Amino acid sequence: MTSIGVDEDREIVEAFQSATRLWWIFLVIGTAWLLLAILVFRFDWTSVKAISIVFGVVVLAAGIDEILIAFSGGQSGWMIALRLVLAAAFVVIGVIAFIHPGNTFKALAAVMSFYFILKGAFTIIVALASRKEAELWWLALIVGLAELVIGFWAAGDFGHRQILLIVWVGALALLRGISAIVFAFRVRDLREAA
Repeated sequence: MTSIGVDEDREIVEAFQSATRLWWIFLVIGTAWLLLAILVFRFDWTSVKAISIVFGVVVLAAGIDEILIAFSGGQSGWMIALRLVLAAAFVVIGVIAFIHPGNTFKALAAVMSFYFILKGAFTIIVALASRKEAELWWLALIVGLAELVIGFWAAGDFGHRQILLIVWVGALALLRGISAIVFAFRVRDLREAA
């Protein structure tokens, strides 16, 4: 091996180690998501418009979260691309929630169901793809399955009550929090293994 190859390998290892040093940021993000879930469940949101705005904020934050995860260390090129596509989809869904926040229950439920089904499928794919490398892959699989169930529940016509919208937004924040905390410990484990 030439000295150029060794220098390139050293630069890659140093970049990886510097990225994984910030594992605790994802722990803080996960905790913030959990606090947001508590706040959503605690407040009495009486209109679809208010719930739509909260949903838009949560989905935009999820898009930013996906961008941060995409550029953290230890991800392959296709995984970065998938996370960026998912982040773009979240931004579009968040903007749609802001365009006409006073729309009917059905319109908001449709947007929420699209988010949960897309995110659930992605989480399941990532969990199954990483089952050999990650000890907590099964937890991500459970989160993905829960997201899919909520997505199909939101897509179905199971009652037009505003409380369901609150439950779905709170569940979104809760599942994002769990995912971020699992990701934080995954990055920490990668750092220790390196």
